[in-house]
Amino acid sequence: MSTTTERVSTRPAPAPPARGRRKPNWNLVVRIALLSLAAVLTLGPVMWTLSTSLRTPSESFRLPPSFFPLNPDFTSYVQVFEQLDIFILVLNSALVTGLIAVGQMVTAAMAGYAFANLKFRGGGALFSIVLATMMVPVQVTIVPVFMLIRGMGLSDTLLALILPAIPTAFGTFLMRQYFLGLPADLAEAAAIDGASPWRTFRSVYAPLAVPGMAIVGILAFNFHWNEFFRPLILTISERNFTLPLGLVSLQGNLGTGSISVVLAGVVLSMIPALVVFTFGQRALQDGLTAGTGK
Repeated sequence: MSTTTERVSTRPAPAPPARGRRKPNWNLVVRIALLSLAAVLTLGPVMWTLSTSLRTPSESFRLPPSFFPLNPDFTSYVQVFEQLDIFILVLNSALVTGLIAVGQMVTAAMAGYAFANLKFRGGGALFSIVLATMMVPVQVTIVPVFMLIRGMGLSDTLLALILPAIPTAFGTFLMRQYFLGLPADLAEAAAIDGASPWRTFRSVYAPLAVPGMAIVGILAFNFHWNEFFRPLILTISERNFTLPLGLVSLQGNLGTGSISVVLAGVVLSMIPALVVFTFGQRALQDGLTAGTGK
């Protein structure tokens, strides 16, 4: 009869590691500090504008100034509606900006597809010329544009603001890069099925390019909603003023108007652009990150 004995280990259990101070992740600390500084520099003027719009005119010039209003007053917003025909200004801005955004989405998509997928002589040189126009400031071209608009009989109309802004070099470049990231096999398959280049663009590539077109539309809306220079030159009568141009009248003669009323108008003008960016943020993010992963 045999007996089995189990050998019990007498080695002591390892001691738990001593809890020491965790070394700080300096890369994370620096990134948080830089992002916090950027947030303060970006949101600081916006918050100051909102705060000043809620002050009385006398409190706006108080020294030392306080960041938060002592007694919030919404009278300035009421005076904006009393001094301006705000509904006409918003309607003009919405009509001009909306048509420009839609026009840029359509023209940029067609031009980008042509430069990306259609091979023709001089295409590279033509695309370089299109990109070169991005370096020309609007102040250089405003006089020729004004003469063309006057020759077409469109002076002091909303079309004078819409038509010259529809062609977009940046949108063409953006959509060309977007179409280059789409599979070329789709065009070959469509050609085998007998589809024309226009049918291939309309039925195959255009639905896939909706995120890129959304980027063009959102950026165009945010830019032209706040545009001031071109409406100042191309429009004369108040019935055709856009919102940024109409807000100038709140300053009064020689800038003697209430700063609270002026900034209240600025706050109201920011609301539509903020709404568009908020609801279009997902489309903007998807469009910018499209093609970065498989």
